[in-house]
Amino acid sequence: LRHQYRAYTHETRVGDLVRLLLSRRDFALAWLGSLISLAGDWMLSAALPVYVYQLTGSAMATGLMFAVHVLPYLLLGSVAGVFVDRWDRKRALVIANVVHAIGLIPLLLVSSAEQLWLIYVVQLTQAVIAQVVRPAKGALLPRLVPEDELPAANSLNALNGNLSRLVGPAVGGLMIATTGLWSVTVADAITFAAAAVSIEMIRADTRPPVRTAESAEHALAAFLRDWLDGLRVVRHDRTLTILFAFVAISSVGEGVMAATFVPFVNRVLEGGESAFGAIVSAQAIGGLIGSAWLAARPNLLPPVRLVGVGALGLASIDLLTFNYHPFVSGIVPALVFMAIVGIPITGMVVGLTTLQQVCTSDAYRGRVLGAYVTTSSLFTLAGSMLGGFVGDRFDLVMVLNVQSLGYGVAGLLVLALLGAEVGAARVARAEASSAGVA
Repeated sequence: LRHQYRAYTHETRVGDLVRLLLSRRDFALAWLGSLISLAGDWMLSAALPVYVYQLTGSAMATGLMFAVHVLPYLLLGSVAGVFVDRWDRKRALVIANVVHAIGLIPLLLVSSAEQLWLIYVVQLTQAVIAQVVRPAKGALLPRLVPEDELPAANSLNALNGNLSRLVGPAVGGLMIATTGLWSVTVADAITFAAAAVSIEMIRADTRPPVRTAESAEHALAAFLRDWLDGLRVVRHDRTLTILFAFVAISSVGEGVMAATFVPFVNRVLEGGESAFGAIVSAQAIGGLIGSAWLAARPNLLPPVRLVGVGALGLASIDLLTFNYHPFVSGIVPALVFMAIVGIPITGMVVGLTTLQQVCTSDAYRGRVLGAYVTTSSLFTLAGSMLGGFVGDRFDLVMVLNVQSLGYGVAGLLVLALLGAEVGAARVARAEASSAGVA
């Protein structure tokens, strides 16, 4: 297995990454569509919390916005995975992007705190649609590239995520401060439409296996059986179980930060709307470096170590971000730290995604990824509500330090319970299987 893993994770040059995009037409189209829509998402995700905080001045109102957004992930994420494993994944993504664009229209009517409920409605509907998008994208990727190119493809997906994050939040923060929410809304809708066109051009067969016709009664029983089968895959696989525990612990901290980071930038760092957008965008700089590096050198670390070491690096740098202000004033250190933290975050995400994909067969990927979304959402919701509650009552720096400690604990858990050779063996086994090696 070690020999197979070394062969599997051979060093790849930057030119090979360009070749991957140029030679894998369908992957390039999916990559481009994701890049476009993510840029719009980051614009809106940076603008909305700032806008809500402008209208209300309340961390609780901001936390509630995130909580409403997370709720469908909690209730529907695992269930949506069943449909993703039954539907044509390309067609599902095209329709979802179109509906995403239409669902943004109510934001054009918001102009005062009395209409804040419209923002919550949009957040809710957008999150419902996203239940199809997230598992479908993750399950589609192994249909577009061979198993041995998954680490590089996941790194390139992380690269486009960071490219969009570099531009999106800064532009969103600038637009909300100058032209208002309507301009960000229109721009995001246009990106969804463009993404739908790009994904529609994919030629690969993305249809699920043919299923026999079922009566309504049998269909309900089959649906329940399929859903439970997906949960059993996670429960019976030790690696997946530990990864889900990692997600649960770290997501609490993410929820806390989602509700309190805007007040932190305003109250503690004394920055405004543009400062918040710039700080969020800065993370993409390190993310670009990390994703390009990992894409060019997929053998840098085994996937398990990418997850564990990445989480510990994230925890350490976040602690510096949240605690430097008594010694240095201004937002420049925050920009620097947020840029650096993008490197370990990228490693963590790439390692986690690769392990989830290679530990799960194609028939179950939608359900496993959907269950991952539900787990993450459950604990993010708890964290956002907790952050909204304590953010208005306790010291913000102390609250944000909890987020850092959560990632540190989660990273140590992965490194202690999953040796690096486990990740190497699982990836090697997946490659051996795809090559027909007994």
